[in-house]
Amino acid sequence: MADAAAALAPEPPIAEARLARQRLVALWMLTIIGTINFVDRQILSVLIEPIRAEMQFTDTQFGLLTGLAFALFYAIVGLPIAMIADRWHRIRLIAASCFVWSGFTALCGMANSFGQLAAARFGVGIGEAGGTAPSLSVLADYYPPEKRPLIIGIFTANGPLGVFIGATFGAWAAQHIGWRGAFFAVGVVGLVAAPLLLLLVREPARGRSDAAHADTAAPSFGASMALFFRHRSLRLLLFASGLAAFVSYGMLNWIPAFLMRTQGMPLEALAAWFGPAAGFSMALGIWGGGALVNRAARRSTRAYALIPCAATLVMIPTFIAALLAPGWEWSLTLMIVPMICCTIYVAPAIALVQNLTPPRARATASAILLLVFNLVGLGGGPLFIGMISDAVAPSMGSESLRVALLCAMPAAAVAAIAQFAVSRAVGNDFRAMQAQA
Repeated sequence: MADAAAALAPEPPIAEARLARQRLVALWMLTIIGTINFVDRQILSVLIEPIRAEMQFTDTQFGLLTGLAFALFYAIVGLPIAMIADRWHRIRLIAASCFVWSGFTALCGMANSFGQLAAARFGVGIGEAGGTAPSLSVLADYYPPEKRPLIIGIFTANGPLGVFIGATFGAWAAQHIGWRGAFFAVGVVGLVAAPLLLLLVREPARGRSDAAHADTAAPSFGASMALFFRHRSLRLLLFASGLAAFVSYGMLNWIPAFLMRTQGMPLEALAAWFGPAAGFSMALGIWGGGALVNRAARRSTRAYALIPCAATLVMIPTFIAALLAPGWEWSLTLMIVPMICCTIYVAPAIALVQNLTPPRARATASAILLLVFNLVGLGGGPLFIGMISDAVAPSMGSESLRVALLCAMPAAAVAAIAQFAVSRAVGNDFRAMQAQA
C-alpha cells in the first residue's frame, strides 16, 4: 500500500520536467518510426505504373501486393507480437520490428517476379506488425486518458506524412533512380532509425498515467478479446472500423493509379501535386479527428463515433464528384475533402479502445482493432477495387478504375450507419467502466 501511495503522489518539479521531456521525445520518435512504417507500406502504390510497365502485372495482382500480401502476414503475427508487447520491453520490440520491415522493403527492389515481390511484402507485413500496437501502448502509458485522443491523433498523422513522403519521393525516384532504387533508399532510412529509437526513448511504467495503475499481470488473449464482447461499443466499433478501413485503404491505394491512368496525370505532376495534397488532407483528417473528439468528448462521449459518422457522410458525395470530374486537376482538387474525411475515424477509434481497456491489455486490444483495419481494410479494399477494375476493363478500358472506385461507396454508407450505432452504445460502456473503477 505504501508503494502504491508513493506512486500516486505528486512528482517534484524536476521529475515532472524530466517526464515532460521523455513524453515529447517518445511521441516524436515513435511518430518518425511510424512514418517510416507508412512510407514503406505506401510507396508500392505510387510505383504501380512503373512496375506494371516492366513486369506486366494485372490490377488484381497489384491489389494483392498493396493489400492482402501485406495484411495477411500482418494479421497472422500482429496479435502474438502485441501479446509479447504487453509482457516485454516495448521499445526494443518496436526497434527490432523496424529493422525487419526496413530490410524487407529494401529486398522489394531486388524482385524480378510477382512471387518474389509478394514474398518481400510478406516480410514487410511481418515486421510492421510490431510497430503500431506497441507504440500506442507506450504513448498511453506516457499520457493521461483525457489527452490521448489528441496525442493519438498526432501519432497517427504518421500515416498521412508517410503517404506524402512516399508519394512525393516515390514519384521522383521512379523518374531519377528507378522504382528499385526507391525501395533501396527507404529501406536504408529505417535501418538507421531503429537503433536511434533505442538510444533516445525510455520504456515507461505500465499504467503510469492512469488514476489507478497497479502493474498487474497481463491478461490472456481470451481475456483481452472478451473486452470487445463485454463492451457493446467495442463490438460495433470493430465492424464500423473494418468497413471504414475497407473504403479508405481502397481509395488511397488506387487514387494515384486512377489519376495517372484514367485522368492522364503525368508522373512529375504526381510528385509535385498529389503527394502534398494527400499528405496535407490525410494529416488534417487524422489530427483533426483526434482534436475534435478531444474537445467534444468532454461534453459527450458519443463524439467518439458521431464525428467519424458525420465525416463519412460528407465523404461519399464529394468523392463521387471527384471521380466524375473532367481531368486530373479537377479530380485532385475535389479529392481533398474526401481524403480528409476518410481518415477522421482513425484516431477516435484507437483512443476509444485505449480508454476502455486496462493498461496491461492495451497493446493486444489495439492489435485486435488493427487486425480489422489491416485484414478487412488493407487486405480487402485494394483487392476488391483491383478485381472490379480487371472485371470491367474489357468493356471500359482505362475507365475501369473509375467504375471500381465508385463501387466502394455502398460500403461507406454502411460504415456511417455502424458508426452511428457505436455512438448510441459508447456512453453506457464508459459509465460501466467508471462504476467498476
